[in-house]
Amino acid sequence: MTIDKDKQDPESTNGGLTHFDASGQAHMVDVGEKKETHRVAVATGTILMKAETLEIIKSGNAKKGDVLGIARIAAIMAAKRTSDLIPLCHPLALTRVTVDFEIQEMEPGITCTGQVETFGKTGVEMEALTAVQIALLTIYDMCKAVDRGMVMTAIRLESKLGGKSSDWSATKQQKQSDL
Repeated sequence: MTIDKDKQDPESTNGGLTHFDASGQAHMVDVGEKKETHRVAVATGTILMKAETLEIIKSGNAKKGDVLGIARIAAIMAAKRTSDLIPLCHPLALTRVTVDFEIQEMEPGITCTGQVETFGKTGVEMEALTAVQIALLTIYDMCKAVDRGMVMTAIRLESKLGGKSSDWSATKQQKQSDL
């Protein structure tokens, strides 16, 4: 029996990098045999800005319109189009995408939290991360005329639920590494 190099266990051949076959060639992971489960991912990121820029956003007086409303729509659209942007991502039928913003007064900025859900064979981490990043980029685009020095930072996966690799939480990982 010949083993198809694309079907080999990636954990044993590439140190856990699943998007490469045994010979190191990029490939889309085969999820055909995986069970469908409820999958959820939450990501966050922050855009820092001048206090004056934050005030413009809060007041709703930006020249281009409702900054956070448009950023929310852009984020939802981005989550739905992630497989068009990231070459080896599977196209997914998302069941839910939420995008929330929290104003940060102390260090002026806005934190975005994106949550993406599906019932499928692969996770939605990339969709959540893409949603957050595009939300922050949209805020930048809409406010760059008054503040080109904005900085996007701390973009990360907060948690993921469902799937073979079990649940994961950045908070839980941080607590374990503190031991």
